[in-house]
Amino acid sequence: MNPTGAFADTEPTGSQRIALGVAYQGSAYFGWQSQADGNTVQDKLQLALGQFTAGESIGTVCAGRTDSGVHGLMQVVHFDSHTYRDEASWVRGTNRYLPKDIAVQWARVVPKTFHARGSALTRRYAYIVMADGVRPCLDVDRVGWIHHPLQTAHMATAAQYLLGEHDFSSFRAAQCQSPSPVKTLLRADLTHMGAYIRLDVEGNAFLHHMIRNIMGCLIDIGLGRRSPEWIQEVLAARNRNAASPTFSPSGLYFLGPTYDAHWGLPERTPAFDSLPL
Repeated sequence: MNPTGAFADTEPTGSQRIALGVAYQGSAYFGWQSQADGNTVQDKLQLALGQFTAGESIGTVCAGRTDSGVHGLMQVVHFDSHTYRDEASWVRGTNRYLPKDIAVQWARVVPKTFHARGSALTRRYAYIVMADGVRPCLDVDRVGWIHHPLQTAHMATAAQYLLGEHDFSSFRAAQCQSPSPVKTLLRADLTHMGAYIRLDVEGNAFLHHMIRNIMGCLIDIGLGRRSPEWIQEVLAARNRNAASPTFSPSGLYFLGPTYDAHWGLPERTPAFDSLPL
């Protein structure tokens, strides 16, 4: 291998599979999924990978798509490439061509049997809300905002009613493409510090807008408009009209998937430390 990280004349001839952990501030992009105008996180990443590999056309598969304005702390993707570099070079080289609000955090060479989406055991999200009479400034586009105090104990109680396997149709966007509304929620923990409230959720999979719709209901409960038990009625209705309006994407963070330990992939990135609580 030469000093730049490239293999010399003895480079293998087949392709190898690479997994990347990617963090991004999603405010400037129309979500993860590639679109014709090219202003998505996937488009920017694939463009950078093509530049780093000197023109190789690389398509990426992600662990979980995110909507417009949603942030990612450890989106995991995989792709196959005929370009051979060491893992550190994939990180540094790709980041050279990425915009400042997207950065590869780690790279791993993985077996061809690894699949960023199919191999994931669970997916994790966090939602950050600032409850204060003054709108966010330093946290603009990074937190949801409600200008009244919230009864966080009631919100925490309500969130626990959602644990387990349920039909989450009441929290599903009309454009959701999931074949089934039945998902399993493993964690729904609410914490708060000062004006900041954080909801951590983990499940096997999520519906389109599911977490933002859950947060909309929790906000109504926190404002005293509904009781904590009301969220059980919403869940049982299996009807989107029974739930509160969809809350802002600004405070939603995809923390990333979890995988079996035998894949040897990181569970977190330094970006995790950027969130309050």
